[in-house]
Amino acid sequence: MINNRAKVERERSIVSRFTTEDARETLYTCPNNCRARLVLLFVTNANGTTILDIEWYRASVDTHYHILGGKNLVTGEFIQFSDSYLVLEPGDKLEITPSGANNPDISAFCTVEETFVPVG
Repeated sequence: MINNRAKVERERSIVSRFTTEDARETLYTCPNNCRARLVLLFVTNANGTTILDIEWYRASVDTHYHILGGKNLVTGEFIQFSDSYLVLEPGDKLEITPSGANNPDISAFCTVEETFVPVG
């Protein structure tokens, strides 16, 4: 029997601002029936000095892991992850938490290569 259900692949870039102090917010969530390869993560600070946490939430074990923890960023400073990659499974998330600033203004974007696996 021939399987006519092919994998579907797409590339996506997601961008968001994080302006609430001490609030963990999601930049990207890997969709159901998908595996995503994170090839770029770029985060920049547009206001004052902000302490930044970037976490990888692994849905399969319901645990947060620090990719970057407690990094001080001054205005205009940025962090770029592009020399390696992460493979995210369904429900995994990339989350950003700015703290230590009265008015944080963090911009972040990521680029992922998503591969959807058909069900059935």
